[in-house]
Amino acid sequence: MNKSELVESVAKKAGITKDAAAKAVNAFTETVAETLKARDKIVIAGFGTFEAKERAERMAHNPSTGAEMKIAATTVPAFKAGKTLKDAVK
Repeated sequence: MNKSELVESVAKKAGITKDAAAKAVNAFTETVAETLKARDKIVIAGFGTFEAKERAERMAHNPSTGAEMKIAATTVPAFKAGKTLKDAVK
């Protein structure tokens, strides 16, 4: 499912226009991005948790030359599914 299909599905299920659903989906994704950028986390009971995780610096190998290279530490977005979502997918 892509974003436009998600917007259409939300509009149908919520009984709202596609424009209103698009605004809601955009507001949600922007809020998640802003919250993770601030290093906070979002917990939606039964659905899951969005958070920013620190990835440590590590050594890797260049696949074409085999040379060792250092990959810098970084912060990445992460999602952990909640029990209700996990059960729904089974």
